[in-house]
Amino acid sequence: MNSSVIGKFAENAVNFLFQHFRGGFDAFSAALGAVIKLLEDGLAAVPFVAMLIILVAFALWRRGVVFSVFVGFALLAIQYMGLWAQTVSTLALVMAATVFSLVIGVPLGIWGARNKRVEMVLRSLLDFMQTMPAFVYLIPAVILFGLGRVPAVIATIVFSMPPVVRLTTLGIRQVREELLEAGRSFGSTDSQLLWKIQLPNALPSIMAGVNQTIMMALSMVVVASMIGAGGLGEYVLSGIQRLDIGIGFEGGLGVVLIAIVLDRLTESFGVKPKKAKRAVRAPKPGTNTAART
Repeated sequence: MNSSVIGKFAENAVNFLFQHFRGGFDAFSAALGAVIKLLEDGLAAVPFVAMLIILVAFALWRRGVVFSVFVGFALLAIQYMGLWAQTVSTLALVMAATVFSLVIGVPLGIWGARNKRVEMVLRSLLDFMQTMPAFVYLIPAVILFGLGRVPAVIATIVFSMPPVVRLTTLGIRQVREELLEAGRSFGSTDSQLLWKIQLPNALPSIMAGVNQTIMMALSMVVVASMIGAGGLGEYVLSGIQRLDIGIGFEGGLGVVLIAIVLDRLTESFGVKPKKAKRAVRAPKPGTNTAART
């Protein structure tokens, strides 16, 4: 089956980049690989018991007793299935992809919120990124960066970045005009309006974008394992290749448990704290409550 003119154009574009910028791609691949290895080594250096205590305490602080108990059982279940090493590798990949997605996506979302033309271009580009099948991203990533975790992270970034861009733009645009007018009346500059009014008020929407970015990055785990990403996805892929229901189910269950934990924890940062209500004391019998003149 031969590709059409459009397919040949895409193929020639990728080949052009590979032939003329191979050194730059190799340098970027080495730098990104070092970041991923640093994250994985850092997570692996923490003993399981210490990580269990840290995450349970964090869950207790953010979500309460019930969820902290669930986090404890989830991590113990992963350890019991012998998947803790694969989970650490998956977390390193997800963390790297999420950080780069935020570094790129949040500024793009701010730019789109402040410029309608940029927002129109971004909307079309994000539609393309979200609707293109995830497997398609693996082809140019492998050609430009080879096999391994680096192309897996690159493909994951492209696939998971749109939510944070969209929700950052939406959150900033939903900031009430009265707040902006009040800031301008006090002489605030555009940068002061952004950092002191728009971003704080848009934080719930931005955190929802972070949450969705993490979930979409986790959904790429199995797909990325096809090009050597490792982690829990490789465990699931092994179960598919061997038609082993047990291995596939355990790997899938590990992904589900980690997804629930990360989803609930990141979701908690997007909830506005409830304002404490002041207790109103009833006046004592015989007390004159009228204002003195």
